[in-house]
Amino acid sequence: MALVTIMTSDNGIDVHIMKGRLQTDGIDCFVFDENIMTLNPLFNIAVGGVKLKVNEEDADKARAIIKELELQPLVDHNENVIQCPKCNSTNLYTNFKSMKGFFGFMSAIISLLLAVFPLHFKSVYKCKECDFEFKVEKK
Repeated sequence: MALVTIMTSDNGIDVHIMKGRLQTDGIDCFVFDENIMTLNPLFNIAVGGVKLKVNEEDADKARAIIKELELQPLVDHNENVIQCPKCNSTNLYTNFKSMKGFFGFMSAIISLLLAVFPLHFKSVYKCKECDFEFKVEKK
């Protein structure tokens, strides 16, 4: 029984959410390299991120479920579909770490000089079609 990697992420929470979703469909899942990533996020590149693995015979079914979930549009807390304000696309990145603006620029310079993680960034949505970054206003 061989295990196949069906998902990698730099965020263990995303992997556990997908694991729960796949387990509700009866697919046994296993999380690899989460502890090393939690202890030192700088190992992300060396380790290849947190991995979600399934049995080889369940891989096609798991990939189909993941693809179906990725195609669903994002919704806000009022169940309204989130769209790019520039091109109206629903194909978005979530929690994109943006460093645009003066504070982001200064943070990048300081980070390079001190060899530390960026001190300032904001989490935004980023459109995969036009690369426009935006926040959704809460109402």
